[in-house]
Order: sequence, then C-alpha cells, then structure tokens
Amino acid sequence: MSGGTIDDAIAERYGERARLSESFGEITVDVAPVDWIDLLEFARARGYEFFDWLTAVDEPPAEFAVVAHVFDPVSHAHLLLRTRVPRADPRLPSAVGVFRGADWHERETFEMFGVVFEGHPNLVPLLLPEGFEGFPLRKDFVLAARVAKAWPGAKEPGESDHGSPSRRKTLPPGVPADWGRGRDA
Repeated sequence: MSGGTIDDAIAERYGERARLSESFGEITVDVAPVDWIDLLEFARARGYEFFDWLTAVDEPPAEFAVVAHVFDPVSHAHLLLRTRVPRADPRLPSAVGVFRGADWHERETFEMFGVVFEGHPNLVPLLLPEGFEGFPLRKDFVLAARVAKAWPGAKEPGESDHGSPSRRKTLPPGVPADWGRGRDA
C-alpha cells in the first residue's frame, strides 16, 4: 500500500470489513453491500470528489461485482471502490445521493446487467429500444445476431457463406446447441 493516506484511513475505519489491494499503483477497496454508501461518502469526504464511472462485472455463477472509480483532483489519486451483489437478487443502494453523476451510470448498469439500485430517482432504460428483453452484458446472454447473420469478419473456410465449407459449422460461444433450430437446421 502507499502508506499513510486513504488506505490507512479506510483500514482504520472499516477494519476487517474492507479488503484493500493495490494494482499498478492504484488502490482498490472491497466492501460488503451494507458498507457501499458509507464507503462512497467516506471517500468523498477524504477528497475523492470526482465521480468518474460506475459499472458491473458479471462473475458467474453467483454474483456481480459493482465497481466505481473516484478521483481526488488535489492529490491526483485514483480509487476503485467495489462490492459484490448476488446474481439471484442483484440489489444495491443508489449512489446518486452521494455523487449526482452516478445517475446515468446506475441506469446503464441496471439496463445492461439487471442490477437494481434501490432509491434511484429514475431507474428507467437508457440505451436499449423499448421492449428489449434480457441483459446484454451478462455472460449468459445469447448474442442472437451471431447466429442469425453470418459474421462479416470471417477469415477461414467454413466461417462464412462463401468459400469451401471444409469444416463443420459451430455456434458462437454462449449460444445453446438447440438455439435457432427449425429454420435451416
């Protein structure tokens, strides 16, 4: 750790409830969902006033990691804040009350991963067309376009509709074996 700064303050405040790590000179803090908002407030009070981004990472089979990046404009220090929510019921308190800039990021994360940010003032779809079903950034989401339409970047024979089909066609990763049967089979 970088000693004597935010990592010491976090260790003192959260003790065993926080896990600190350092990668490429930047500190990452992992906490339980119950400490999420308190950690954001604590970081902000310690000078990390610039909210850069928030997203989720799908970590099958059991959980999502929700990650926020904040920045201290005076010391030019970066801080990654992270918590994990269960895949079965991904809920987390909204950070909009701490950082207004979290609004758009939480809406996008809700729409793309299905993480519900409780207390968010307007948790509605942001990017996808009305009526879209599913969460496209989850690893179990079937990329139907890869099956319904040949990929234009195919390079090897049998990967596209032209050229010599010298090998058995296989489905893209993550597509169930029986998906799309009944059309051309």
